[in-house]
Amino acid sequence: MKSVLLIDASPMFTDFLKEKLEAEHVHVETASGKRDAYTRLINILPDLVIINIAKDLDELDDFLEKKRSDPNAHGIPIIISGPVIERKKVALLAHYGVMKYFTKPIKFDIYFASVSKILKKPFSMDTTPCILQMHINENIIFIEIAQGLNKEKISLLKYKLPQVMNSNNINHPKIIIMMTALQLSFMDGANLEQLLDNVIADNRVQNKNVKVLSFDTFTKELIEGHPSYVGITVATRLSDVLETLVDSSTNTNLAELVANRILDANGQVETGEVGMRFVKDLGSRRISDSDRGLLMEIAVIDGDGITRKTLQEAFAAIGGKVLAFSNGTDFMDAVSNGQKFDAVILNLDLVGMTGTDVLKNLQRVNFSTPILIYSQAVEKETIVTSMTLGASSFLIKPQKPGTIIRKVLDIISHEQ
Repeated sequence: MKSVLLIDASPMFTDFLKEKLEAEHVHVETASGKRDAYTRLINILPDLVIINIAKDLDELDDFLEKKRSDPNAHGIPIIISGPVIERKKVALLAHYGVMKYFTKPIKFDIYFASVSKILKKPFSMDTTPCILQMHINENIIFIEIAQGLNKEKISLLKYKLPQVMNSNNINHPKIIIMMTALQLSFMDGANLEQLLDNVIADNRVQNKNVKVLSFDTFTKELIEGHPSYVGITVATRLSDVLETLVDSSTNTNLAELVANRILDANGQVETGEVGMRFVKDLGSRRISDSDRGLLMEIAVIDGDGITRKTLQEAFAAIGGKVLAFSNGTDFMDAVSNGQKFDAVILNLDLVGMTGTDVLKNLQRVNFSTPILIYSQAVEKETIVTSMTLGASSFLIKPQKPGTIIRKVLDIISHEQ
């Protein structure tokens, strides 16, 4: 069985991650403090170390140096989550076996996928489209759900909701679950029950203070007929719910109250260690460097072996991986076989299938990964043609490796 050592994570994150990993038959050990963490590391030699840092990377210096110097622990990969730090500091972490650095709040889908990839163990993930957001106003917590019920987000809600109550000092919460856009059937019954169970799991939440907004007949019938949900009200109008929860004596304009105080976007909760928004909600080409962490996979198509080797070494220094192709045919074969990349670096001057031919073929298969043209071709018409065929940016050879890396990170972060 694979094992993970979890160091200095909050109780919320520890419980959540343990539940998810143990469901995938991965054993989780925990440690507090770097001294205890190193002792635990040497004793169990896990397959992966996951570390949370509160303020600064400097607090990890001693632990990372000891791990790197130990022949038994040296090769164990690490994932770190923490605050936003300088990119150059993130790049240095690769020398200590750090495969990923995630800034908080973490987008759980890409985080969990990264753990799966590092452990070389496939994990199950619910891919049901689902937008789940929380807003707060005083002691009222709004949970808005649209598109569908996703098991991963529902599971996360069990831990996220108490965190929100704790951070906002809400001891007697009133919960409004807004599901007016959902039409459910008996196939969704288990997920709906899990949603409600997770909302009322905290003993501070009383059934009588949970209101569900829904036009759906199945939702109403399940809640009203379930013994665990006695007291939970299902309504079709927000005003009906608010009148039972809100003291409007100081503000008789209920519509204004809703518009200006309760559903204000500024009240949206997206704090803590894990966010309710997933990367897949943003679209595959709107992922920031911090969401991706390290371990990017870059395709380099160039007939020059020195260029391929130089870029492989440059991206490896920041935890990236380069899949090098000496010609366009081999690259297109990889794409046809389902190989995925975070970005493509393409030389237009190729033997056989030219770079322009590659772009045309990629356009035919609706290839959406950002492409950087890195070529000695300088004609304006060539550049315009490349951009028309889907290239994201253009660099004229030769360039320093650092310049190429910065350009790749830029197109990954800012392409639509």
